[in-house]
Order: sequence, then C-alpha cells, then structure tokens
Amino acid sequence: MRWVDGGTFQMGSDRFYPEEAPARPVHVDGFWIDETPVTNRAFGQFVDATGYRTLAEIPPDPKEYPNMDPAMAIAGSLLFVPTPGPVDLSDYSQWWTFSFGTDWRHPHGPDSNLDGLEDHPVVHVAYEDAVAYARWAGKTLPTEAEWEFAGRGGSATEYAWGNELAPEGHILANFWQGPFPHGNTLDDGYERTSPVRSYPPNGYGLYDMIGNVWEWTSDWFAQPRIEQKRRGSCCIPANPRGAMKRESLDPTTPWMSIPRKVLKGGSHLCAESYCQRYRPAARHPQAIDSSTSHIGFRCIIRTSRASAQSSRSHKS
Repeated sequence: MRWVDGGTFQMGSDRFYPEEAPARPVHVDGFWIDETPVTNRAFGQFVDATGYRTLAEIPPDPKEYPNMDPAMAIAGSLLFVPTPGPVDLSDYSQWWTFSFGTDWRHPHGPDSNLDGLEDHPVVHVAYEDAVAYARWAGKTLPTEAEWEFAGRGGSATEYAWGNELAPEGHILANFWQGPFPHGNTLDDGYERTSPVRSYPPNGYGLYDMIGNVWEWTSDWFAQPRIEQKRRGSCCIPANPRGAMKRESLDPTTPWMSIPRKVLKGGSHLCAESYCQRYRPAARHPQAIDSSTSHIGFRCIIRTSRASAQSSRSHKS
C-alpha cells in the first residue's frame, strides 16, 4: 500500500460529462491505498482462505427479479464482445452479453481460465464481492473523493500525467484505441486487461488508476451534491460522501429498484470515440448486483501514517 497525504483539491470537471460537474473544492484526510487494483492472485488467496463464492457464481433468485425469464436464472456475468462492424452507440446491448458460466475464474467466457492472468486485475466482481474481500483484508473501499484525490496523483490536470491523452504518442494507460466497439487497433498491446504495473505510476506511486478496469467506490451515485456553507464561511467540505441510497436509483428505469455505486478510473473499453472516462474526474454508475469483464477494485485503510506503520512493525 502507499500512503497518500490528505489535502484540498478541485473535485470533478466542467469540461466533459454533466455528471462530473461542477468542479468544486473538497478536502480529504490522509489514507493508505493499494498500489494496484486487486489481482486474480490476491483474490484467489481470499477465496482459498474463506471459501467465498462471488455473486456471478451463484444463480440469481427469480423472486428478486419479478420480470426475469426463468431460463436466465443461471450463474454468469456480463461479458464484452466486440461487434463485427460499426453499430449504434446508443445501444450497449450490441456489445454486452450476459454470459452463463462467466465469472472471476473464467473471465473471458465459460471455457476460459486464469492461466497467465494471475497479475491482471480481478474482474466479474460485484460490489458485495469487493466489500467481502476488503473486510477479510482488514481494509475498506475508498469514497469517491478519496479515490479521485489519489487518482490525480497530486496533479490538477485532466489526466494524471498532463492535459494530453497520449503525449507525443506515448500511451500511458490501458484504454481502447480506434473506433469502438469493433476496431481496437491494440496500439497499447492489450485487447482486454493488462498486468498491473504495465504502465508508469502516478505522482503518488499508484498504478492503473486510469484505464485497465473500472474500480468500485463506497459512495452511492447521483449528481454531485454541493454542500451549503453558512454565510460568510470559508470552510471547504471535508471527507465528503455521496448521495443517499434512494437517490442512486436509475430514474430512467423506475421499474427497477437496484441502487447504484460510483465507479472510477475508466477501463480498457474507454475510447475517444465513445467513452472518454479515462480521467480522475470521470465517474460512472453501476448497479450493485452487477459484475462485468471490465470492473475491479482496490482498497484503502483510514488511519494515521504513524499508527499504521507502528502496527505493521509490531506484527512483523
């Protein structure tokens, strides 16, 4: 883990997507954060120690999904499948499919395995799976503000490395190059996830904060709430939290009552032609009961640097 000193920063952005605005000053206290996303190797150690089964490994209960086709009550997860050519980008069902038998052990489909992927980020983990791992490890998931502060690496630029996505042609994160969702040119060398530490770390020594996989945070998703300050107050909101659970429900699907959490960091599927969310300020809602082939997580510990170091010295 890496220690990140607390501080004040401009959270959000006014330049890209409406759910990121407005940019506003917030303060976070210091914390320890995983240097990389949780890998298949690390998640496997958790499963071996506990016998844990992820949500994608358990058939859904039709009672919890009144409109579910009974034929769909089979364990699985959402899998990205590139299209053969250009498609209507407003219809994501053309490249996402619910794949039976796909889970963290079988990340590319039911017949795949983890051979050679031990140091890739674990995927097909729902929110409750990330929480379960964090508890076992004695950690927790970051808030959106903590994640974004760490993701910026001390920089105030659009990307942690500057204001250009690929400065002088150098690709500094795992994202999609070419027309989405059919023409990945693989300029970065990876069709799907990449091993952690494949790209340079940010200013805090953290890897893959941008691209590779989206990462779960503990905050409920809604339009950013701007905390009201007392007249004449100069105080900046400290350690802000997200919306209320009820506010995270998707207003476009009132027949579904599944709350959503904030994802951060973008993934290997973010493209200039479709989803420019390979930035620290970017955010995306994700239903807590869903897992996909491009979502992972990392953990934090909220404690003072001195106390954490003292604890580690005592244990060793």
